[in-house]
Amino acid sequence: MMHQLYPQVFHDYCYELNKDMHIAAAHFIPHQLAGKCAHIHGHTYVVNITVAGDALDETGFLVNFQKLKQLVHGKLDHTLLNDHQNWFDSKNSEHFPTTEIVARKIYEVVQDYLDALPHKPKCLQVFVRETPTSYVVYRPKAGDR
Repeated sequence: MMHQLYPQVFHDYCYELNKDMHIAAAHFIPHQLAGKCAHIHGHTYVVNITVAGDALDETGFLVNFQKLKQLVHGKLDHTLLNDHQNWFDSKNSEHFPTTEIVARKIYEVVQDYLDALPHKPKCLQVFVRETPTSYVVYRPKAGDR
């Protein structure tokens, strides 16, 4: 069981949901400036997704926890992140699966799903911990939410 504190997003929504998951995955950053990260290596990522909204669906959920797990864990767990090139942008170095890019992409996938729901919840942030001492938080700018 995870008991982790995450950076808080201040908002005016009635409901806030947080989904935690562990993702075991490997990656490498194919760039001369990546140092040791240019070599394939693995992590047990800790991911937290924060979703908020003012309305619940017909089942009483803001979002079904299992759907969030399916969208992210189901796609990335026990994989080589570099194999998911269709997940990452091809412009510049944004196709490298850095933790920053992984966090942003998780946000985009989750928000695309949420946009299709009639009650329109919003993904407020994605937290991705790569190691016990290193993590990334991705938040869309307030005007983009």
